[in-house]
Amino acid sequence: MSNQPALEKVSSNRVFEGELTKYKFKSAVLGGLDAHFNLFVPLIGNDAKVPVLVYLAGLTCTEDTGAQKGGFFGVAAAQNIAILFPDTSPRGAGVPGEDADWDFGTGAGFYLDATKPEYSKHYNMATHITEELPQVITAAGIPIDFTRQSVFGHSMGGHGALTLYLASKTKQYRSASAFAPISNPTNCPWGEKAFNGYLQGGTTEALEKYDATALISKSSDPIHILIDYGTGDNFYKQGQLLPENFLKAARESGYDEFQVRVRSHDSYDHSYYFISTFASDHVHFHANFLKA
Repeated sequence: MSNQPALEKVSSNRVFEGELTKYKFKSAVLGGLDAHFNLFVPLIGNDAKVPVLVYLAGLTCTEDTGAQKGGFFGVAAAQNIAILFPDTSPRGAGVPGEDADWDFGTGAGFYLDATKPEYSKHYNMATHITEELPQVITAAGIPIDFTRQSVFGHSMGGHGALTLYLASKTKQYRSASAFAPISNPTNCPWGEKAFNGYLQGGTTEALEKYDATALISKSSDPIHILIDYGTGDNFYKQGQLLPENFLKAARESGYDEFQVRVRSHDSYDHSYYFISTFASDHVHFHANFLKA
């Protein structure tokens, strides 16, 4: 990807002494489709590059959801940290059935690289986020320091944040956090549906790269993870999230509460009311590592 596509500015809004800009470009990784993302950059009065937090949204969401509802900008501006909001899937791939269900296909890319032939041309969100977006943004001259990245997300995006962090052989991200993540997706209906749909090897293939509980059970590297979930979350009650499985695997791998912290919050649900309540905690958590 030496010849990077041009970024087209779609819109821009001043917020908390920073600028939130929506861009689009032709994504080679997503099979030539238009890819949209939002990027918040704090205005610091000089040309210094700033560290970046990558926010991954959940099922049915877009690049706008976290930006509009998360409540991240005030604390991010105060900490002088940029936030990148990618989309949750390719758009308009034209794969038969990709729009049949809300929890698979469009809006439900699961932050993986598909291996089934009908999806593998377009559904490559893992490479899009970890490789393509940093390259395209850097080539455009936007003052982001991608040597200082961390990642966080919600629900499906929490799954994405944990797995992209734990699976990185290059330690691309300094820390990871998640709001109500799908923590053990090979053992829940959402994950089983996604992995059997996108991957040739189904859940067996997913265990190698796309299940946070399986990944942390094999990890021995120093890590920094924060997870929050609410006991009033219907998806938690239905067994879609399984944070206890992740915590058990982390402790069995020798990680203590300073390396992996999982917090439950009485009565909070799955919504952005919950996310915005703890948004500041997460940005401050990542600031410890992004600014070290």
